Amino acid sequence: MAVPVVSGRVHAASDRRPSPPLLCVLALGGFAVGAACFLLAFDSDHVQDPGLQASLYCLIEVPYILGGVVAWWRRPDSRFGPLMIAAGYTAFLANLAWANSELPATIGQVFDLVPLVLYLQVFLSYPNGRLETRPERALVLTGYLLAMGLQLVSMALGGVDPDNLIAVTSAPGLVDVITHIQLSALSAVALTGVAVLAFKRYRDGRPTRRMTALLVDSFALVLVMIALLMLAGQFQWDSFETIRRATFVTIGLAPLAFLIGLLTSRLARSDIGDLLVQLRSEPAPEQLRDALAGALRDPSLSLAFWLPEFGVWADVNGKEMRLPGPGSGRSATPIERDSQPVAALIHDPSLDDEPELLDAVSAAAGIALENARLQAELRARLDELQESRARVLSAEQDERRRLERNLHDGAQQRLISLSLDLKRLERRLGDDPDAQAEIDQARSEIATSLEELRTIARGLHPAVVSGHGLQVALDTLAAKATIPVALSTNLQGRLDEAIEVAAYYVVSESLANVGKHAQASAASVSVGRDDGSLVVEVTDDGIGGADAEQGTGLRGLADRVEARGGRLRVWTPRGGGTRVRAEIPCG
Repeated sequence: MAVPVVSGRVHAASDRRPSPPLLCVLALGGFAVGAACFLLAFDSDHVQDPGLQASLYCLIEVPYILGGVVAWWRRPDSRFGPLMIAAGYTAFLANLAWANSELPATIGQVFDLVPLVLYLQVFLSYPNGRLETRPERALVLTGYLLAMGLQLVSMALGGVDPDNLIAVTSAPGLVDVITHIQLSALSAVALTGVAVLAFKRYRDGRPTRRMTALLVDSFALVLVMIALLMLAGQFQWDSFETIRRATFVTIGLAPLAFLIGLLTSRLARSDIGDLLVQLRSEPAPEQLRDALAGALRDPSLSLAFWLPEFGVWADVNGKEMRLPGPGSGRSATPIERDSQPVAALIHDPSLDDEPELLDAVSAAAGIALENARLQAELRARLDELQESRARVLSAEQDERRRLERNLHDGAQQRLISLSLDLKRLERRLGDDPDAQAEIDQARSEIATSLEELRTIARGLHPAVVSGHGLQVALDTLAAKATIPVALSTNLQGRLDEAIEVAAYYVVSESLANVGKHAQASAASVSVGRDDGSLVVEVTDDGIGGADAEQGTGLRGLADRVEARGGRLRVWTPRGGGTRVRAEIPCG
């Protein structure tokens, strides 16, 4: 049987891990960038507070480069590490604006705002380094067009620095308009990025992992600061310099939060021993889910089990479910034993970039998940059995209703017609005593047959329940009982007909048993709702000793009640009467 494709993947060692020499060169380049930043600042003839300015830029460039190196080594299949490295080196290109020479200064001016958009791309593409949706890609592309496209136009009109190498004219008024549009639009782009992050975090109302939530919050804070910085530059606020410094510090803290996340992930893998201890007690499926959620540090974790007999995925209760697909905001990691699917972990997408942790947890929980799968399969079989029983009883009830209708419309009507014919014949024969006696005998036989047919019809299907409801039907049963019956009901309106019919048969069969076997002088019937169930109770003061396993009466009642998701219990001590109690869910 083919297994449906899932959105997760079987984790394996990556063959795309970057070479150590390349990573060493990139890391050393990060330190070289930091040193070059200080050299540019102190050599520049137009940078105020060079030590502070260089420190602020180094706080951004070096952590992004080194953090990207670590991320690329730890997660070679993700583009997030290379993207962080690119952000760090691009920020250094903006530093070239400090240079006294025209060529590097012009390059620096071109890239002045580009790093801010690159940070946006880094944040929106976490954790795999890919922009997953068209709106995200459109937002980032718009940011690049604003940051570099309008910057080139402004520089060509003599903006930023009139001595830049691409200036072709001088139009200060037009430059001011372009700058105003550029900064306002970039501020809007940054705030839109905050909205996207918020949507991704709270999508589907599921709680995100704590470390992921911390990272997303730090990313959102950076974008808010960038938007504030753009507005401060546009309106030339007196606090611009303070806001700029605070923004740089906030930007520099984001990669540190990411590195803390990597450390937390590694610590989580070291806690697998605690998971093994919890699994020794053979936890129930619900407790197993909690244990795995704790080990993966993902409170939103859920489990799915592959049921080969049914060819479907199911939850812990055996109910069919679908694994999350692309764009659902969830990921599924399949777990196999002996090359056969057993279960799937449905988790936060950020765990896709922690394959070692997923593999460790999956390996530790393999046997426990197999046991949980067997329990889910058992529950699915029980559900199928109950549904099958309900279908059989429903078909039986339909057939009973058809037979009852046929008796009423066929045999009963013909007997009534025959009785009328006899009455007409009686008028023709006049006072013949022999004929009158025979007619009276025939009329008596017809009446007896009619009563027997009506009794059979009521046994096949209680038409009074369908036509008038359970209350009227119970009143009729109590009135026709062979012993006094105390009836107490609290129904508050009609119920589903199948439930009313089941309750009717419980009372009818129980009273019939009392009349035949109990030797009782009185009985009581209580019917009412209690906590979402219809509770039917029949008691008598007879000799007791009824056996629910003998014969078909009580066993048939139990089947009928259980088919509706309820249960039937019988207490029948010898000499102490009999008590029958049925509880049927009624919503």
